[in-house]
Amino acid sequence: MVQIGDVFEEMAKHFKSGAATGLNVAYQFNISGPQGGIWAFKIVNSACELVKGGVDAPSVEISLADKDWMAIREGKLNSQMAFMQGKLKIKGDMNLAMKLQSMFPIT
Repeated sequence: MVQIGDVFEEMAKHFKSGAATGLNVAYQFNISGPQGGIWAFKIVNSACELVKGGVDAPSVEISLADKDWMAIREGKLNSQMAFMQGKLKIKGDMNLAMKLQSMFPIT
């Protein structure tokens, strides 16, 4: 069984730096449930750093259950649909949140 922490490690490996040009932001994921935890991506000068445990002042916070996060990553749940259904909550800059998919395409 794939662990959520492994998913974030894979995302960091497949980060598309060209999509992050000029950004100085932090995306934090607050995952609830048995596999839950907090992970953040600090993006500065087109470089990405995965931070387990999160950061102090994220630009965007994304909160959802572990099963919904895995369903999104596996292509079984559309993130926009999850948002509209209230399964995925976003706090912070919505424009930045929308850039996530171009920086971390689902592989």
